[in-house]
Amino acid sequence: MSTAELSNIIEACRKQDSNSQKRLYQHFYNYGMTVCSRYARDREEAKEIFNDSFYKIFTKLDQYNPDHSFKAWLNKIMVNTAIDHFRKNKTKPQLVDIVHAQQYESKDQVIENISAGEILNLVQKLAPSYRMVFMLHAVEGYKHPEIAERLGITVGTSKSNLAKARTKLKALLYKLDKKTNRYG
Repeated sequence: MSTAELSNIIEACRKQDSNSQKRLYQHFYNYGMTVCSRYARDREEAKEIFNDSFYKIFTKLDQYNPDHSFKAWLNKIMVNTAIDHFRKNKTKPQLVDIVHAQQYESKDQVIENISAGEILNLVQKLAPSYRMVFMLHAVEGYKHPEIAERLGITVGTSKSNLAKARTKLKALLYKLDKKTNRYG
């Protein structure tokens, strides 16, 4: 889709044109689901976050500045919606079976040969609080004070959740390596 075509569709969406809304939704579906899947435990939750995001996009389209990238604006809304979804569904701290004393030494080849889909599946196995902090820090580039403020947690909790997420991911990679035994 060209920049001019996207601008025309956005303008029509501002006027509540349902065909243009459908085209915008469909055009960004794959990209948006990729973003939302990073923060969701499964595809259904990702769809929920995606649809909530598009509701916000359509209702706040007047706040979009055409001098900036629409995709970046859309990404920010989706990440913020994922954060809102996390906060809304957060009831109590999640405890996950992590062996802190054991360090997993996985072959470097595991990371080199694992697919993006397999990585996403491993990340989705993390507890919601660990997954959220991991994605905000590792993918979005947020610092711990920003994460703490956005999620309503302490900086220490943010750092702890990131460390636990990394430990759990190492354990999952180790299990994947042992299970598949495809790397020697």
